[in-house]
Amino acid sequence: MGADLPGKAKVLVVLNGKGGVGKTTTAINLSAVFAQTRPVLLVDADPQASASWWIERSSVALEFESVQETNPKLLSRLKAVENYSLVVVDTPPALDSKSLAAVIPIADYVLLPTPPAPMDLAALITTVKEAVLPSGVAHRVLLTKVDSRSLGEALEAQNTLFELKIPACHAFIRAYKAHERAALEGVPITQWRGRNASEARADYCRVADEIQRDWKTP
Repeated sequence: MGADLPGKAKVLVVLNGKGGVGKTTTAINLSAVFAQTRPVLLVDADPQASASWWIERSSVALEFESVQETNPKLLSRLKAVENYSLVVVDTPPALDSKSLAAVIPIADYVLLPTPPAPMDLAALITTVKEAVLPSGVAHRVLLTKVDSRSLGEALEAQNTLFELKIPACHAFIRAYKAHERAALEGVPITQWRGRNASEARADYCRVADEIQRDWKTP
């Protein structure tokens, strides 16, 4: 992945109207992957502060900066931040959130993590139609918590999204204990060492590459 050209910071919003879908895990791990090639700021805009809790537990120096901010007025100015080429925003799991309303209009890209289970997918499709499509912002759905023993469910979910003309990442995030253990240790998957660490890291690198290809597409 090459670094972006200097200029205004790109804003990547990680969004889902419900919790427990891997939203914070995605925001932190993508921040870490992108931080290997550019200066990244992770903004925790969720009042539950899951990302901040994760980072506060860290005993290692993280490659990205982070801040907790839920003020809609300040969130609406994120593109003006200096010294960062990418701002990743972890948002609240509530579609009526004022924080969400502040960041979607300034987003360059919205990533929507969801498990592939039918109920999760149905809720996600509603989120896309209500919160994302009206804004016209570039977006993709990211399938998370995918059981590597039953990839058919993920492929079926991807096909459903494509049929509905909802963009989905070709890459997906497989379910590994590595993600839970990295969170407990307060480190992103890029800095965690243990079983399946390389596979879990590779999943997020593929997603980051896919997002970056979208950014380069006119």
